[in-house]
Amino acid sequence: MLNKYPLWKNLLVLVVLVLAAVYAAPNLYPPDPAIQVTAARTGVDMTESTLNQIRSTLEDNQIEFFGDEVTGSTALFRLTRNADQLPAKSAIERRLGDEFVVALNLAPTTPTWLNNIGAGPLTLGLDLSGGVHFLMEVDMQEYVASRITNYRDEFRNRLRQENIRYRNVVLDGDRIRIVFDDAAVRDQANNFVSRQFGEFERTTDDATGSFDLLLNLSEQQIKAFEDYAIRQNLTTMRNRVNELGVAEPLVQRQGRNRIVIELPGVQDTAAAKRIIGRAANLEFRLEAQANAPRFGSEEFPFRNEPMRTARIEKTIITTGDSVTNAQPSFDENGFPQVNIDLDARGGAVMQQTTRNAIKRRMAVLFVERKPRTTYEIVEGVEVERTVQVVEKTIISLATIQSTLGSSFRITGLESAEASELALLLRAGALAAPMYFVEERTIGPSLGAENIELGVKSVLTGLALVLIIMVLVYRTFGVIANIALFANLVMLIAMMSIIGATLTLPGIAGIVLTVGMAVDANVLIFSRIREELANGRSPQQAIHEGYDRAFVTILDANITTLIVAIILFAVGTGPIKGFAVTLSFGILTSMFTAIVFTRAMVNVVYGGRRIERLSIGGKA
Repeated sequence: MLNKYPLWKNLLVLVVLVLAAVYAAPNLYPPDPAIQVTAARTGVDMTESTLNQIRSTLEDNQIEFFGDEVTGSTALFRLTRNADQLPAKSAIERRLGDEFVVALNLAPTTPTWLNNIGAGPLTLGLDLSGGVHFLMEVDMQEYVASRITNYRDEFRNRLRQENIRYRNVVLDGDRIRIVFDDAAVRDQANNFVSRQFGEFERTTDDATGSFDLLLNLSEQQIKAFEDYAIRQNLTTMRNRVNELGVAEPLVQRQGRNRIVIELPGVQDTAAAKRIIGRAANLEFRLEAQANAPRFGSEEFPFRNEPMRTARIEKTIITTGDSVTNAQPSFDENGFPQVNIDLDARGGAVMQQTTRNAIKRRMAVLFVERKPRTTYEIVEGVEVERTVQVVEKTIISLATIQSTLGSSFRITGLESAEASELALLLRAGALAAPMYFVEERTIGPSLGAENIELGVKSVLTGLALVLIIMVLVYRTFGVIANIALFANLVMLIAMMSIIGATLTLPGIAGIVLTVGMAVDANVLIFSRIREELANGRSPQQAIHEGYDRAFVTILDANITTLIVAIILFAVGTGPIKGFAVTLSFGILTSMFTAIVFTRAMVNVVYGGRRIERLSIGGKA
């Protein structure tokens, strides 16, 4: 029988539409503006005293809030107004200090039953709502200074290996001064440095009564160090962002020493800020022996026991820069640990050092660069001052039982600390320390305006298409309009299911989809009109119209889909957002224009004798 779907096909269309409606439904529940407070140190729980401080701070500043939620070390306070987010963040930061990370957030309001079946709202891009923008600055001066310090230690070892006797090797500002007792020996060292360390510019100085060799890094080498630092930090930041699972992030260089990080659609902004901003590294050192000179060692506290200390040698065996992989696990007793893999150079140094240190203890130092914020009154105005403080604590001090190589393990950590340390090391160490110079959340004002304008553009385009289709194609136009609504619901549902990020260019893709979605129906309906004009019966005209227009529709949409795939492959963030929306729009419009409208036409006209079709023209 012409124009009749079997029962299974009708049920399939119905099931697809119901599922699309269910998975698009979470987008009807907008998130609440919120403030998220998380302990800066992993493993520290949120106490009732801290919660009371946050509540009183919000009340004192007349900021309305509700629905405060606490999960371990994180507290989430939902606010009544978007405009209160920034004042609330500033007030809480001043009250709690640097021991807590305060971040802007958007708290979801999706019903539990939808969450239980995996349905969630669309992830909105940074230009719409929900996301943070970080601008970080790389401390190039400190990085270059650390490299010069490493050179000083290397010169001491290399000159000793070459049997070149020197009195001292010291830092003199941003250069290295090597002191000799004999001019001939200095000349010998000068020749050695020129052969092995061409990156240094060499001068002599006899004014101090000794024979000194001054070494300055060339400008070309300093620039090379800076380029390496920014590239390594970019790689590390990208790895950390990937570990966070952020959709379509942006991590790129800005100027000579800054990095821009944009995280659209993140839910746990405080955790993101803590992971991204943590300038953490490891140092592996031997514990100082009882008879070791005091100037050759330093005393550090234990991370989990601040009152307990140990004296550690100043000489660093290797650092986290040599770590190639780090995975959290548990030892034979069920205690958390981190399995470490070093590169060839780090493994060789570790093996050489530990071979002669059996039964001695090796310390693993956790090196972290933290901001310290203070508030001062200057000329009657309160001024915020932030300085960067380097904090070194011992996370492990274990006896070396045998020679260590490229693989070993770190113990003595809490479970959460082990996971976070493994993440940081796996992502890669920062070549140079960085600090936040700007943080903002785009969404409460600009994002809302973009969404409003985007929705207006979609509704305007949709209204024009609906009116024209009804005027031109009558009943068939109404069917096409119903299919257009179904198309939008399916498009939103598909993007929600796969976690695609909707950006402003993505909204442009939706507007384009609205216009393109009826193209297939226009082709089909025009073909039906032609068949009617050629003397076909209404049922035959419908059948031939859908069958003969299918190949043309398929060719046109495949061509557009190929273009969308190419845009996604070679484009950047905004272009990818447009390409994703366009690709899904092509797939959903193919289904609704060919399968769904055919099902509705079959319900209205199929299986019965009809004399006339309400399709406009001379039908």
